[in-house]
Amino acid sequence: MRIKPRKRLNRDKPEPLAVPETINECWSMDFMHDQLADGRACRLFNVIDDFNREGLTIDADLSLPAERVIRSLNQIIEWRGKPKAIRCDNGPEYISKQLAQWALNNDIELRFIQPGNPQQNAYIERFNRTVRYDWLSHYIYSDISELQDRATDWLWTYNNERPNMGLGGITPIQKLEKLNN
Repeated sequence: MRIKPRKRLNRDKPEPLAVPETINECWSMDFMHDQLADGRACRLFNVIDDFNREGLTIDADLSLPAERVIRSLNQIIEWRGKPKAIRCDNGPEYISKQLAQWALNNDIELRFIQPGNPQQNAYIERFNRTVRYDWLSHYIYSDISELQDRATDWLWTYNNERPNMGLGGITPIQKLEKLNN
């Protein structure tokens, strides 16, 4: 008997991820999960600027509801300025009425990726991978404050000292300085 070949699905090629032309054009945000030494689950809330891949925050806690997400975003806006848009997945914190109302009040567009397509949020997914392999998986943290301290120290190093191959081998801060010159 002849074996029938499988029919392949024709898939459209995905559109390339747009590269913003300036800072605060589009940010990306996502969560990561990990565990403390005592077995409690913890979460990290990461935000980056897609233009220069600068890490804007890594917030660590046991629970990060929509109110906490909004508080973190407000803190970033205080020193960085307001983005035109924020790209995120369809997690419960992101599709909440509270975040939608906050975005509307601040004139910020929320861009949701399609479910099951994390490549549409590739900048933050790549950042998450770097976080995981550079420091998060190397240590076991006893409490949230220890985790947050390590995250803050690493974020400064990432932005100021660690070359980013996606930016041509320069740091996010160097790319920002090029824009200002």
